[in-house]
Amino acid sequence: MLKITSWNVNGIRACEKKGFSEWVKKKKDIDIFCLQEVRAQKEQIPGHIFELRPFSYWFEAEKKGYSGVGIMSAFEADKVLYGMNAPEFDCEGRVLTAIFEKVIVVTAYFPNSQDKGARVGYKVDFCRKIHEWLEALRHDYKKPVVVNGDFNIAHEEIDLARPDTNHESAGFLPQEREWMTEFLSSGWVDSFRELFPKKVQYSWWSARTRARERNVGWRIDYHSLHRDDLELLSYAKIDDKVLGSDHCPVHIHLNL
Repeated sequence: MLKITSWNVNGIRACEKKGFSEWVKKKKDIDIFCLQEVRAQKEQIPGHIFELRPFSYWFEAEKKGYSGVGIMSAFEADKVLYGMNAPEFDCEGRVLTAIFEKVIVVTAYFPNSQDKGARVGYKVDFCRKIHEWLEALRHDYKKPVVVNGDFNIAHEEIDLARPDTNHESAGFLPQEREWMTEFLSSGWVDSFRELFPKKVQYSWWSARTRARERNVGWRIDYHSLHRDDLELLSYAKIDDKVLGSDHCPVHIHLNL
């Protein structure tokens, strides 16, 4: 059994002050932690975080204090790929790939489309590129691929508390949702929705409006694998009681 957790920590240094390391230490059974929005250069990450798992890999943005992803693992990766060979996206430190013996784990921090869709074109281009990247990994390595992270997309109306007033909001724009539909239609599976077709649960809440207290949230954090490998999926969970970020951890278990 392989247990993977993904969490947008909204700044690992800020999350650490709210108990990140203590929480990870309690989760001794989790094999791989995937982190997004690390927002720190490697040398800025508190040293004891590197000791939470034997192996860790980090991909930072060129702009300090921005974006960034990481993977902390109980197992050493056979190979690590930083970015997608796409300079226009890789400069923002958004995609990190760890190739293990039996599985490939990709963690990603998808761009935010921003107010009035100012960056929606860049977002959709990124989405198409990572889809190509995932398909290439499956083809080249002949292993199951799991992609997780903050997609910054609520796919369907069930995935956010107030869909009627958010059709023009970043994360619920038609272009983003259309890409997500295409992605899933091509064979990739939203693991949580696959196991819980009608369950209403969220993974992100705006910090501006005390939305978490009222559970006015969005489900924008995912684990996805290809339908060809769906028999591996045994468990998915949104850990919405865990604090420390405006997102919460999401989990997946695979029978490998």
